[in-house]
Amino acid sequence: MVTKRAVVTGASSGIGRASAVILRERGWDVVAVARRADRLAELEKETGAVAFAADLTSQTDIDALSAWLADTGPVHALVHVAGGARGTDVVAEGSADDWQWMYDVNVLSAQRLVKTLLPQLREAAASDGHADLMFVTSTAAHVAYQGGGGYNAAKAAEKMLVNALRLELNGEPLRVVEIAPGMVFTEEFSLNRLRGNSDAAASVYDGVENPLTARDVADVIAYAADAPGHVNLDLVMLRPVAQSAQHVLARGPLQVREES
Repeated sequence: MVTKRAVVTGASSGIGRASAVILRERGWDVVAVARRADRLAELEKETGAVAFAADLTSQTDIDALSAWLADTGPVHALVHVAGGARGTDVVAEGSADDWQWMYDVNVLSAQRLVKTLLPQLREAAASDGHADLMFVTSTAAHVAYQGGGGYNAAKAAEKMLVNALRLELNGEPLRVVEIAPGMVFTEEFSLNRLRGNSDAAASVYDGVENPLTARDVADVIAYAADAPGHVNLDLVMLRPVAQSAQHVLARGPLQVREES
């Protein structure tokens, strides 16, 4: 049986870290990619995932990752989690610098990785039956909301990249998967978006019963990776039960309504 290898980006925290952990638990070899080498070293010690520090907005770093991967073994899956949001300004007051950063980290990083790693994924698919390209977008890619215009735009662009890629790879044994989570409680996403304001970040989740965890999303990623090779999960959108839509969020205990 072939031991498969996945490249997981954003692996220093949150969904990326959880994905690296669960894939290792399921027997995958994992190359954990992120900027913060110290956090990757902790993950490597804990799980046996191999750390590779890289800034995915740098083509030089991605080229170095590609060369190292080519020297060390096949690549059966790209699990692209790295990304992020910055700011909650309305469109008319938004910062062009913030919007540029969100486009760079969510969209251009995905395009750079696909362009650079696709030859290795094709090689693995030809040898072992199939290979996977997985992208964690967001429900924000599908539904707009006030104060989210820049993130909506970036994640919608990433979603369209994924949709186009799936069409372009038709006829090849390459699965293209989009995972679109709603409200996920992680230690950094809202904190980074709100520029380190811990009180504001905590208030995002106030009263919400059981927001998704990073592990919840990673479970879906692992299922998609381990599904039979002919099964492609084009899009999985997941939310906590308390969040019916971006703008419909229950705060307080979930309770069955009494019939009138």
